[in-house]
Amino acid sequence: MQLIDTHSHLDLHCFAEDRQQVLCRSRNNGVVAQILPGVCRDWWPHMLSLCSRTPDLFAAPGLHPMYLQKHSPPHLDELRSLASSGTIVALGEIGLDYYIRDIDHSQQQYYFEEQLDIAKESDLPILLHARKAHDQVQATLRRKKFNSGGIVHAFSGSLQQAEKYLQLGFKISFGGTITYDRSTKIRAVALRLPLDEIVLETDAPDIPPAAHHGQRNSPEYLPLILDSLAQIRSESKAVLAQLTTANAIEILRLDIILPTQE
Repeated sequence: MQLIDTHSHLDLHCFAEDRQQVLCRSRNNGVVAQILPGVCRDWWPHMLSLCSRTPDLFAAPGLHPMYLQKHSPPHLDELRSLASSGTIVALGEIGLDYYIRDIDHSQQQYYFEEQLDIAKESDLPILLHARKAHDQVQATLRRKKFNSGGIVHAFSGSLQQAEKYLQLGFKISFGGTITYDRSTKIRAVALRLPLDEIVLETDAPDIPPAAHHGQRNSPEYLPLILDSLAQIRSESKAVLAQLTTANAIEILRLDIILPTQE
């Protein structure tokens, strides 16, 4: 199996002591590439350095909507420079998060729209964070006429909301949530979406699959998410691996050569 983890925070400190071992185990499990999204400007240098020296890691810096206290307008200038440098594959993760109480929605909206402008200027896709705010995110994408596409990370909305994202040029990403039998709503969405619109992720170290509940998540567990998708859809794992990997390469325009399968 050749899989792409479209959302992995392998650069975070919780992987500092065993990052290379995790990378090795992930590769042995068929994970041929990982996309590392950004969270805040202070963490970009380490993530960019890690990706620059590791061929199967790809950088997607951004200003996360949950960390407003860490952002400032000059960070947008730095992001614009990175976006035009040709060294990153997307902006991420960016968007709106209305799940958290007492957060400044107007500031979230400001950073979201500014980053959409940057992505649009550079024709880069985005890794989209949307929680309890799908309608607001979609309205913003339409109003800004954003047409560079991207991936809706860790999708948790309805089938109707997913279909609207597809109309806006996005792929839908599923992670550890679909491995839980009680996640009936999102498993139903995973069943009904067209296969050419689905990609996979771990969101490591968050959202571990059911088999590792309560533990640190890891990109090496991506095959468990594939297993659950195959079970939900009664499809071949080999077919799903091939399709989801091709979908990720297409939407992120990844310049990678997949290892030859024996």
